[in-house]
Amino acid sequence: MKKLMGLLGACAMFFSGIAFAQVKDMPGGPGVNQLNLREGVTQIGHDVVWLHWLMLIICLVIFVAVFGVMFYSIWAHRKSRGAIAATFHEHMGVEVAWTIIPFIIVIAMALPATRTVVAMKDTSGADITVKVTGYQWKWGYEYIDGPAAGVKFLSNLSTPPAQIANKEPKGPFYLMEVDHPLVVPVGKKIRLAVTAGDVIHSWSVPDLAVKQDAIPGFIRNTWFRAEKVGEYRGLCSELCGKDHAFMPIVVKVLSEQDYAKWADEQKKLLAAAADDPNKEWTAADLSARGEKVYAANCVACHQGSGKGIVGAFPALDGSKIVMGPKADQIQILLKGKQGTAMASFASQLNDVEIAAVITYSRGAWGNAGKGQDPVVQPADVKAAR
Repeated sequence: MKKLMGLLGACAMFFSGIAFAQVKDMPGGPGVNQLNLREGVTQIGHDVVWLHWLMLIICLVIFVAVFGVMFYSIWAHRKSRGAIAATFHEHMGVEVAWTIIPFIIVIAMALPATRTVVAMKDTSGADITVKVTGYQWKWGYEYIDGPAAGVKFLSNLSTPPAQIANKEPKGPFYLMEVDHPLVVPVGKKIRLAVTAGDVIHSWSVPDLAVKQDAIPGFIRNTWFRAEKVGEYRGLCSELCGKDHAFMPIVVKVLSEQDYAKWADEQKKLLAAAADDPNKEWTAADLSARGEKVYAANCVACHQGSGKGIVGAFPALDGSKIVMGPKADQIQILLKGKQGTAMASFASQLNDVEIAAVITYSRGAWGNAGKGQDPVVQPADVKAAR
């Protein structure tokens, strides 16, 4: 029996060793067996790590000093050695010492901490301002100024569903990869104006030493200045609903030259993809466009099959709203539905995208040819806003 248990233990250690050997640190993301704070690539990040060690050392010294004196007193003045307790009630020197020394320690801790906290909130003199909006469950970025002024996009999780469902091996950036990262230049002060479109989220990237709550109806400011080119990863760190775990953040830091090229490319793409809400679209083109919009914005809740999630998100396949007059479905996408998880998409999607996804849902699954108004034009959405 002992031999069998020993053999099983050896096998367990062998296979666990193989498993750990396969897991590697994620560049710009979490590390294997990471216990300490990340050093980061910003001056604020370096200051935070330094403060962390300063506070830890001060607390350790106090712990050793206090408990050392206490344990020494217990040992040296125990009853078995014939110790007799002192009878004095106060001592001026002791009273002054345990008032002045803690005061000095608190000041020594507060001064550098306050300096760093004030620096964290000083967003003046920013080179680039980006509006960051949290949605269930993605991030929206809009460049307010700088070379990419006017560029805006949504950043969605790009990990394949097959990996999440354990139908294929996990990739190196599992659940920490997006289709459109936030792109910024190295060495520039980037101000983030953070808000949310539905519930409270939190934009957090440890390597940039940034964590800022995104609250609906409020703009909260933070900033960072990356000192090194690379990709840095984080996650929404506020419990924001069912798919909270699938809301990663990726920041791509480029050289100034590469950033200028990227900004120019994005502006050209933006101009080329500009949608004209007055254009008359064919049903086939709207449906093809709507399938992409659905995959990026709707599939997490209503599922790729349109069946929804029982008790949480309604099915679109056979839905009375989807099969009924187009005006009702347009209003739900524009205004959301109070008391449910259905949020407004008026600010996230333009008229063409809303018309396309409605047209797609009315012709997909078992809905094809069964409902009213199978095609919705962008002009219909524009008129309903």
